[in-house]
Amino acid sequence: MKQFIIASLVGGIILFFWQFLSWTALDLHRVTAEHTSSQESVLKCLSDNIQPGFYYLPTTPKGTSQEDNAKFMESKKGQPWAQIYYHKSFNPDMTQNMIRGMLVNVVSMFLLCWIILQCRERKFKDTVLISLTVGLIGYLTGTYTNAIWFEYPTLPDLIDALAGFGLVGVWLGWYLKS
Repeated sequence: MKQFIIASLVGGIILFFWQFLSWTALDLHRVTAEHTSSQESVLKCLSDNIQPGFYYLPTTPKGTSQEDNAKFMESKKGQPWAQIYYHKSFNPDMTQNMIRGMLVNVVSMFLLCWIILQCRERKFKDTVLISLTVGLIGYLTGTYTNAIWFEYPTLPDLIDALAGFGLVGVWLGWYLKS
């Protein structure tokens, strides 16, 4: 059990460290958080017109018939569209987010270690491949599937899946060997 806990904690720290580098020093995710010189007027317009929430534009109100919805969508074909995640108040303090992110990573590594420890023979190469596979499954079924529908760039997330879970796989391959 001690080995299981150490593997999960260290794996979570490795994954967290990679994510930290990816978002900060390497700035891989800049493509998903671009700057616009119009940000003040856009934020003012949003603040004056909507409540906090998640919006997809254009769309019809809840309860619109399928026929009316289809007509509306057809009329919007070729026009601009947007997704908006609107919050009333900006809080630059990342402490809680980082703690939650670290906890999620440790729990994820706990689950990954459980999968790996189900293998009777654990070869280094197999452990690395299992880890990469889990990372790719997460990327493909979450981030990439959403990007198919909402058309946003996912290369940084693919790099995170491969690099983060690759590094974790190397650690677990060495530490959890049979």
